[in-house]
Amino acid sequence: MDRTERLLDLVALLLDASEPVPFARIREVFPDYGEGTVEASERKFERDKAELAELGIPLQYLPATDEHPAGYLIDREAYYLPELHLRAEEWAVLYAAGSAALAAGAFPGARDLAHALRKMAFAKGQEPVPQFTDQLLIDDSSRDDPALRERLEVLWDALKLRKRIAFGYRGFSQAQTEREVDPYGIALRRGVWIVVGHDHLRGALRTFHVSRMSKLTVNAKRPKSPDFEVPEGFDLAAHAHEQAWEHAVHAPVEVELSLDPSLASIAPRLFPHADVSDGGTRVRVRARFVDGLVRAVLGLGGRAEITAPESVRARARELLGALHAGLGSAR
Repeated sequence: MDRTERLLDLVALLLDASEPVPFARIREVFPDYGEGTVEASERKFERDKAELAELGIPLQYLPATDEHPAGYLIDREAYYLPELHLRAEEWAVLYAAGSAALAAGAFPGARDLAHALRKMAFAKGQEPVPQFTDQLLIDDSSRDDPALRERLEVLWDALKLRKRIAFGYRGFSQAQTEREVDPYGIALRRGVWIVVGHDHLRGALRTFHVSRMSKLTVNAKRPKSPDFEVPEGFDLAAHAHEQAWEHAVHAPVEVELSLDPSLASIAPRLFPHADVSDGGTRVRVRARFVDGLVRAVLGLGGRAEITAPESVRARARELLGALHAGLGSAR
């Protein structure tokens, strides 16, 4: 039996099943799985499972219960996508956003996005919007960075297949380390592409700037089988909205700020997740990367001051002195 035919028939069998189908039953139905030893059949079945997962058709294995035997099923709700009931202007916005992302120069899953846009145009009989997407740009800086584009495509493939990645990483301290990471998600945060995942070096969830990566590779062992599962409850949006001082670089430090009354009304937006008091002029920030917070405060000029602790005030003076010295040498 041709492999493509076998995969299609396997999908049809599992979609039609009213209860999990045991592997023994699958071997009976498909002669290809019945040939050779059970171990050889299981390896062939695992390869087919991985192929289907790559196509977006994950097979579920359900343990035995009093009501059904152990076996495999396809989640119908996940398999059949709901129809999108969008108005014409909503289709236009969706198409425009996708086109702008594709034109950005570096966008993960660019091939998949281009395919989706072609399908949208085909479904509507024409492109849903006029050609004005050259006026919509997501991140123009990536146009001249082929290395970034290549990394994003590698990461996209790793994310789809849930494969572990390895890379060299230059952190905020400029020290170079070798990392192995289970990538849970990728996002564009304030113009910078980031990857969030389980870092095996630190044994914890970490965020990495894609531009700081080098020698990026994907685990080549069992290329069609996933290396990990994304933990239930993982929220990529929460990490995408993380502030610079919230990066997990060191132990948390409680920092107190004093703001000019002119900033009081926007204090919660300037310092999300912070405790704001005295009508917006007093702010208490929990920083896990002090330099990130110091730079944000210095950027506000004389309208913001670090009042405690003294160690963070000293760091602010140090960074400000380095900036002054740098400006002096540039004259």
